[in-house]
Amino acid sequence: MIIASDLCKEFEKSYKEGKKTKKEKFLAVNHVSLTAKEGEIVGILGPNGAGKTTLLRMLGSLMTPTEGRVTLMDTEGNEIADDTKKKEAIGYLSGNTKLYPRFSIREYLTFLGEVYEYPKQEIAERIERIIEVLDMSSFADSRIEKLSTGQTQRASIARCLMADPMLYILDEPTLGLDILSADAIIRFMKEQKEKGKTVLYSTHYLEEAQVLCDRIYMICGGRIVAQGTPAQLMEQTGTSNLREAFHAIYDESEREDNNETA
Repeated sequence: MIIASDLCKEFEKSYKEGKKTKKEKFLAVNHVSLTAKEGEIVGILGPNGAGKTTLLRMLGSLMTPTEGRVTLMDTEGNEIADDTKKKEAIGYLSGNTKLYPRFSIREYLTFLGEVYEYPKQEIAERIERIIEVLDMSSFADSRIEKLSTGQTQRASIARCLMADPMLYILDEPTLGLDILSADAIIRFMKEQKEKGKTVLYSTHYLEEAQVLCDRIYMICGGRIVAQGTPAQLMEQTGTSNLREAFHAIYDESEREDNNETA
């Protein structure tokens, strides 16, 4: 279980005013609180620039909040306070995830297993299960640098699986993928939920989120503007699908922001 309490992330941006360069601070994430429990898929939805990736990076211990706190609990309800153990408990995936290009997937997973100090037999068995789960048998022995975008994304998921984390944080995991690769990753998320894992993910594919997510947080301008199950969000907005609900919530948020600045 992960709990975010009143998270803020402040950045500084530069802009020109005449001949002078001025700087001003802004909140990319503005007092955000959320929870994601065991056996849940929780979606983070919002337009580009809304703060989704910054939020996920803070939740994944890759970025330090300016304010607020992230608490990670183990399956017995005890806080994981040690930074190293916290990172071991999180599998983080984004489009910027880097892999060793000259390794094959099998070689790379073997290397990871040795880093994690798993017994040799367990490494081999775990790799075979991962290859089967992600349907990678046809390219498991190909160099990573030769893989397609979808195959590389599956290799990145395999990297996460090798550590068997309790929490997955996935930043647009199906973006730009072919149907087969996207379906493999969607199956993976469902299987992790069934195993009692926690999955937090962002996506622009609202039809996908409507089917997959147990709960959703909608973020706009760095703030949570709505939360609930897909059914609750549709009911609140009087809409028939999540895409329409998203637009209704986003438009209302924009009107409120314009009224505040008027």
